Amino acid sequence: MFNDKAILITGGTGSFGKAFVRVLLSEYKPRRVVVYSRDELKQYEMAQEFDDEIMRYFIGDVRDLSRLRQAMEGIDYVVHAAALKHVPAAEYNPMECIKTNVHGAENVITAAIKSGVEKVIALSTDKAASPINLYGATKLASDKLFVAANNIVGRRRTRFSVVRYGNVVGSRGSVVPYFRKLLAQGASNLPITDVRMTRFWITLPQGVDFVRNSFARMHGGEIFVPKIPSARITDLAEAIAPGLPHRVIGVRPGEKLHELMVAADDAHLTLEFDNHYVIRPTINFNSYVDFNQSMLGEPGRPVGPGFEYSSGTNPHFLTVPELEALTDNCAR
Repeated sequence: MFNDKAILITGGTGSFGKAFVRVLLSEYKPRRVVVYSRDELKQYEMAQEFDDEIMRYFIGDVRDLSRLRQAMEGIDYVVHAAALKHVPAAEYNPMECIKTNVHGAENVITAAIKSGVEKVIALSTDKAASPINLYGATKLASDKLFVAANNIVGRRRTRFSVVRYGNVVGSRGSVVPYFRKLLAQGASNLPITDVRMTRFWITLPQGVDFVRNSFARMHGGEIFVPKIPSARITDLAEAIAPGLPHRVIGVRPGEKLHELMVAADDAHLTLEFDNHYVIRPTINFNSYVDFNQSMLGEPGRPVGPGFEYSSGTNPHFLTVPELEALTDNCAR
């Protein structure tokens, strides 16, 4: 579906952006791929690896609407991956987080509509479901903006959807490289916030596949949630450093014991598909759309009353050997 298309990725020098560009260049024949981000060094380094003639590197911030308008001229598909994601940093710098994650989302929406972009997918996080920290709250606001944007497009072709998933194994900011760094420094134990803590886990290739499939299946207005496994933090630590003692340091500010991707309050809007869930829009701006069937013809069915998708009650937990294999692959 990306052949002869122009694709722009905001925050494109991040872990997801690099992986997504790699797939675009190896499996499709796009007309143009635009990496939009504000870090010139990361762009320079990425350009050394991805120097195909169709690549374009735009220095710009999602806070800058006019620059986004320039970058989106002639673009067909947008992946919005730019965000301030560090939970403690967001708590300490709240307005900066709001400017990027909320106002930046508004700018992406405005630029996409004005530029006639066909489809936009915004990347979200499990922290946006019943948020307790500012990062999660800003991403919930962003999700709401992208869903509601379908109500203001009028007769224009632009459609917006959201992909929400959990922690990406081995990505920057993940606990996996942090644990490995401590081991390399000769740590005699690994810090554990709480022995009960669980998280959703997804690999980078799985995340990229889910996003590109969501482009094909989206009507516009959906929040797509993949069915992915959970992991106990104690099992993850054991997989990375077998036999090494754990040191409980307590839950950090803004941190949950278990993450949600579908809250119980959204159960009445949620549809279950074979390998994912869809949270339908709360407002009926697409009365002609049957969200019970994706654009790929996949059938969905309503979940039961009170359903929630939590990392603590997920039926699929990764075992220590599975986590060992997963983290070893990420280290290569």
